Amino acid sequence: MKLGQKLPLAFALAMGLMLAGALFGILRLDSVIDATANKASIEQAGSAITLSVIVMLLAAAGGMAGAFWLTRQIVPPLTEAVAVANQVAHGNLSAKISSTATDEVGQLMRSLQEMQANLGKLVSNVRQGSESVATASAEIAQGNNDLSARTEQQASALEETAASMEELSSTVKQNADSARQANQLALSASSVAVQGGVVVNQVVDTMKGINESSRKIADIISVIDGIAFQTNILALNAAVEAARAGEQGRGFAVVASEVRSLAGRSAEAAKEIKTLIDTSVERVSHGSALVDQAGSTMTEVVDSIKRVTDIMGEISAASNEQSQGVAQVGEAVSQMDQTTQQNAALVEEMAAAASSLRGQAQDLVKIVSAFHVEGAAALVASSAPLAQQGHLAVSAPSARSAPQAPPAAARRPIAPAPQAKPAPPKAAALPKPAPAARPKAPAAGDDEWETF
Repeated sequence: MKLGQKLPLAFALAMGLMLAGALFGILRLDSVIDATANKASIEQAGSAITLSVIVMLLAAAGGMAGAFWLTRQIVPPLTEAVAVANQVAHGNLSAKISSTATDEVGQLMRSLQEMQANLGKLVSNVRQGSESVATASAEIAQGNNDLSARTEQQASALEETAASMEELSSTVKQNADSARQANQLALSASSVAVQGGVVVNQVVDTMKGINESSRKIADIISVIDGIAFQTNILALNAAVEAARAGEQGRGFAVVASEVRSLAGRSAEAAKEIKTLIDTSVERVSHGSALVDQAGSTMTEVVDSIKRVTDIMGEISAASNEQSQGVAQVGEAVSQMDQTTQQNAALVEEMAAAASSLRGQAQDLVKIVSAFHVEGAAALVASSAPLAQQGHLAVSAPSARSAPQAPPAAARRPIAPAPQAKPAPPKAAALPKPAPAARPKAPAAGDDEWETF
């Protein structure tokens, strides 16, 4: 039973008790009159009873009027306060509360008005904050998606660079090996050229000795030719002396003739040998000149091969240094590749966390939208485009073309990133609201009030 019904019944019950007491007093007075009083006393008592009844009836009427007036003063403000409390309980914070009373009920109404205003400000601030969080999380998600795409492109480029560096490293190693082999061949050729130079020098010395021997033989042939000439002269002198001797010198003349013949033959043979020796000396001189030229040429060849050997040694050392440098660059690129892949994994986790945060913020906006405050229509109208913008901003990077993947030979599995903090489990259970427009929430019950 309501309070407005209980108060009149209470006053009516009180008036009934008063009337019952009055009637009981009349009955008692009647019994006293019957026992002791006379007629005059009875008349006076009757007048008194009549007056008492009239007074009691007037008092009862006044009590009823006072109870009705008191009920009118208490019940309507309490009813209004109950209605306001029900509206606040159902999320309506835009109801007007006006009270000019100065009693306790007026204080209660003003307290309810202050509570409603504070709750309205709180809900407005929470709604604006949640919408700001939703917008910021959408922008963060968009930035993370863009960063993730660029990081994936950079990782692909680094993978291709790492593969190219590996190929370049193998090529440089092959060049270094080839330069090392060429250096060894140049050293071998240099040693062979040095040995050839030594042999050519020996040949030059031998040709010089042959030239000197040929000259000595020519001198000896000249001596033999002189001896044959002198022998021929002596044979002529002997023939002249034999002719002078006559018959005694005829045998000596024959011997002188034979000696003369031998001397002539010796002179002719000496001339032929001299001619051959002169030809040999000329050829030996020409060969000695050629050998001298060959010796100088071999010396130049040896010097050139030494210079080539030195250059090949420098090339081999430079190739080794290049191989080491390329290996270091390859290791650095591999480390950058691993770091970039780990960054890509972290960016994907951050994008997932930002998306979860955006969903939670939109859920919070949806929950807070159950409360109706002044200017709620403008806030709802402004929050719908923000939510739609956040949804489009997050879904936009997925529509972009994915970065071109490197070849299968150069593609390597992404290195596992350091384990990051997982997203709160509540985000997976909360349904994401539609970003197009936020419908007006119905009046919330006690459960929603407790959730808020």
